[in-house]
Amino acid sequence: LGDFYEMFFDDALLASKELEITLTGKDCGLEERAPMCGVPFHSVNGYIAKLIENGHKVAICEQTQDPAEAKGLVERQVIRVITPGTVIESSMLDEKTNNYLLSLFKDNNSYGFSGADLSTGEFFISEITSGNQMDKLLDELSRVRPSEILINEDLQMDTSLLDTIQSQFSPYITPYHEWAYQKSNAERCLLEHFKVQSLEGFGCQDMEYGICAAGALLE
Repeated sequence: LGDFYEMFFDDALLASKELEITLTGKDCGLEERAPMCGVPFHSVNGYIAKLIENGHKVAICEQTQDPAEAKGLVERQVIRVITPGTVIESSMLDEKTNNYLLSLFKDNNSYGFSGADLSTGEFFISEITSGNQMDKLLDELSRVRPSEILINEDLQMDTSLLDTIQSQFSPYITPYHEWAYQKSNAERCLLEHFKVQSLEGFGCQDMEYGICAAGALLE
């Protein structure tokens, strides 16, 4: 709104505490003034970074219409949603470490996982189907240290594993659409993105669980 990004109601109450900024109010047609706080648009990255570090995701809504042409309210749209794993601004990242968004797929005792660093374009895929799967998975997570993890329904039900992951690595956990993890959808997504007829050239054509994770991540 003008030179500021403004937050209202519960968002304003939360952000004013997290960002240590002044909470005010604004008339909005209700009996009570709406709680409101704001930050200057030219310094917004620092505030977004702090919210992301504290485990929140941020939706950025901007004017999409010239105010001079508006009749009534100026049109606005959400132009971007930023989560811990989708940060690409160098000012919000540690240039010495990767910032991985990881997708985890669980099916019985097997795991597929795939990760991407959106700031560098790195993209990898793997799976764990034998041995002590839980320990192997935790070893991989320790190596990658993802800032955000997408999970399928089976993992959502495994509260013990999620508690362990949360206590050891403190990632932002995002439950994701089950249809995106279905093998046919995941494989189609990968083939279309890389414009290939087969995943054989990448050496992962037989990684059924890994493909499920990678397709959901790309989706």
